[in-house]
Amino acid sequence: MSENDRRILSMTYHEVVVRAHPGVINSEGLDKPLHMLPVGGKSGWSVQFDELPKLLLRLELADGTIGWGEFYRDHNWQTIEAVTSGLLGQNLDDLCLQNLPVPLSREYDGFETAIWDAYARSADVPLHQLLGGKVRDYVKVGAWSSHRETEETGPLARQFQEQGYDCLKFKCDLDDDVVGWCREIAEHAQGMKVILDPNQRWENAGEARMRLRELEKIGNVLLVEDPLPRWQLTEYATLRHTSAVPVVLHVSLPYVFQGQRPYDAINALQHHAVDGFNFNAGLAKFQKLDAIASVANLNCWHGSEIDLGILEHVYVHQAAAASSCIWPSDIFGRMIRSHDLLSNPLEFFPPYVKVPEGPGHGAQPDMDAIENHLVQTRTFTWEG
Repeated sequence: MSENDRRILSMTYHEVVVRAHPGVINSEGLDKPLHMLPVGGKSGWSVQFDELPKLLLRLELADGTIGWGEFYRDHNWQTIEAVTSGLLGQNLDDLCLQNLPVPLSREYDGFETAIWDAYARSADVPLHQLLGGKVRDYVKVGAWSSHRETEETGPLARQFQEQGYDCLKFKCDLDDDVVGWCREIAEHAQGMKVILDPNQRWENAGEARMRLRELEKIGNVLLVEDPLPRWQLTEYATLRHTSAVPVVLHVSLPYVFQGQRPYDAINALQHHAVDGFNFNAGLAKFQKLDAIASVANLNCWHGSEIDLGILEHVYVHQAAAASSCIWPSDIFGRMIRSHDLLSNPLEFFPPYVKVPEGPGHGAQPDMDAIENHLVQTRTFTWEG
């Protein structure tokens, strides 16, 4: 095999479970799982995200290049095995990076991160160069919490503010006293902005208006994300025209089976329903979503599923190359999880994270840490 042979020789999968730090998700006594999708025979919102396995992919090329990828939580092994069979023996030079021979699935982005990383490392260029180059050296990031008791929110916000963060995102539903939260934060951490993410659980415009009118008076809410069920875009438009709080839609392409697609962003614009976006997507599709937001002269940020270090390195490259990615991105995995499974964590200078240097996405897996969190390892080899 020649030095320029970039055929895929082997694909090794490390399945891991990495739990959260104690106390960083909810207030003690609040049991509100955050995984929105069904898991096995359980419905959505019934399993906490850190209970679910994650999959890391080590992809080896014939020229010796190693690329690493990370999948979203709760992968499907049947899909993994079928796609692996189709990719082994393929030459990266024969693949179209923006349309890989992988079916539309929640697993697509995991394969994409490994293939793009291998391609960039083999070419000795940073990942953002494959996206057209970075437009910034540092990406804005925020702090995060799930559901909290009201009296905790002020001290929590002050703690993050003392670290350098200027924005704190909360998960919330109708049971949460979001007005009380924001009053506490205004008192304890002046200047700290708040993002509220009900995940569509404010149910209707009447409930949302009552909260937004009180929140306007406090004045520290940066925006509200997905306040209502996504099909109620006309109600999103009504909220947008009756409230000073920006209304944002989360377009999360990993939610394939919920029907989320890039055209959701265009549909929201056609309905005059949003002031910006939270985008979750793989490398090629995030670039397309950024183009939509940029042409519409709207801001976005990069969402996440509170991931491990490989995906977060990729997110930083994506956000650095996206001109519309202005708002604080959801890149806080190691803040929440007990480890990112890397030997070289991202460099945070709150409220910013530095764009990684070197070829590929720059993440270097910590094999000892992977072993400490390992469920199983499976290797598939090309027999050609």
